[in-house]
Amino acid sequence: MPTPKDILAVPRPKNTVVVTYGKGHDRYAVRRRVGCRYIKGRHVPITGPTVGHIVGGAFVPLEERKPVAGREPELKDWGVVELADRCFADVFGELSRVYNAADARRIWCIALLRVCYPGVPDCELKERYETSVLSEKYPGVALSRNAACKFQNDLGKACSRIIEFMRSRAAAVGADAHLLLDGTLKSDESRVNTLSDFSRKARTKGSRDINVLYAFDLDRQEPVCSKCFPGNMLDVTAYGAFMEECGVEKGLVVADKGFPAGAAAEHRARHPGLHYLNPVKRNSRFIETHRLLEFDAPVAGREGVLCRKAKCRGERKWLYSFRHAGKAAAEEQAWLAKASAKGTYDRAEYERQRRRFGTIVLECDLDLPPETVYKAYEERWQIEIVMRYYKNACGFDETRVQDDYSVIGSEFCDFLATVLTFRLLKAFDQAGLLKKSTYSRLLSVLRRAKQVRWPDGEWRPVKLAPSQENVLRSLSLLPSPPQPPPRKRGRPRRLPLPTSV
Repeated sequence: MPTPKDILAVPRPKNTVVVTYGKGHDRYAVRRRVGCRYIKGRHVPITGPTVGHIVGGAFVPLEERKPVAGREPELKDWGVVELADRCFADVFGELSRVYNAADARRIWCIALLRVCYPGVPDCELKERYETSVLSEKYPGVALSRNAACKFQNDLGKACSRIIEFMRSRAAAVGADAHLLLDGTLKSDESRVNTLSDFSRKARTKGSRDINVLYAFDLDRQEPVCSKCFPGNMLDVTAYGAFMEECGVEKGLVVADKGFPAGAAAEHRARHPGLHYLNPVKRNSRFIETHRLLEFDAPVAGREGVLCRKAKCRGERKWLYSFRHAGKAAAEEQAWLAKASAKGTYDRAEYERQRRRFGTIVLECDLDLPPETVYKAYEERWQIEIVMRYYKNACGFDETRVQDDYSVIGSEFCDFLATVLTFRLLKAFDQAGLLKKSTYSRLLSVLRRAKQVRWPDGEWRPVKLAPSQENVLRSLSLLPSPPQPPPRKRGRPRRLPLPTSV
């Protein structure tokens, strides 16, 4: 049956033909002409695929459907990336003052992905980036395996930028800040870089290491700066170089016995705003000279703790000694148990050691109340938490790169990841979530929070269990549910009883 003239007159794309079909010959498909063939002396047109239909006197094109293969993921991780983005936003500004926008964005994304997905290798950064909303917030970041590895190498080559970044963070530290200083050993079995070497723990670890030094701000509860040194270098040797390069020029540095007061005396002499609080070894001559084991007063606000304060003669140095009764009893019990097991008990040695059980002697260049000194050093254990999260929670117990430049660049990203980790911890603590769950468990809940793209192009969160949604609400990632209207006071009015007929 021929196609009606009014249908043929409907405007449609060029190089198309109308084909009538259907039982009643009342349907009209518009098909594309894709060429012609020469058959028996004449040109025969070739009809291609259908591009639309004529419906109601108008041409209606077919919607082009893209193939499923190779499409961008439309279900992406949202919760953990969204929270990390909020906590880490100001660090992007710090990076932008040192690096250009593209480099700052890539450094920022690598550090964020290493926190959101602990232990993620460089070869999986691109996949994690594309399957999270990070690719929606910051599109076009090159994170393939080759791109990420080469970028970290280039990052290490431009080490002056890293020094500038660390010094800018140290300059923001207040004059009254308490800085905790410590180092950790990190496995590095590379034979092509100069940082990998056998450390003092090589006998027990059986591997080469690099030494990573950290300065932690006790007041802000986050790392300030870091630097990596060869694994065979002692903390006391690296102390002065660390302070000089990172620009630590003010604040009270609280260190351990590996950082004696004289290690960076020259650096402190040039910066009068820098002070120190260091422990003294138990065999130091200062203890007997100033009778520091003759305690004369209790520490205010500390039950079972005695103290003594003395000023060194001819020096601007004060000595503070403390004795904790509970720790003294524990040390005495451990000493007696060891001597009994080995059969080496000696009364004279016991009497000599008993005076030192549960004691600690500190030296400082400031005249401070003993309770302030004891509190500052007592809270020094938090630097151990930094090292624990650095190695365990973040998965930074070993290097995964080879040459010097790559190690320096990778450690810089690891430092930023450690800063973000402690900001997440602070967010969890402020929301009261750490009382009920662990850090790793909360990260697992956040990774369950995903968003899906609807046909209209809008991203919407996926429904979660009520307990998991409560975690997201505590972190202000989801709005609070609407509250029901308040009930009126008193009993509800009773309906009247039906009257009998």
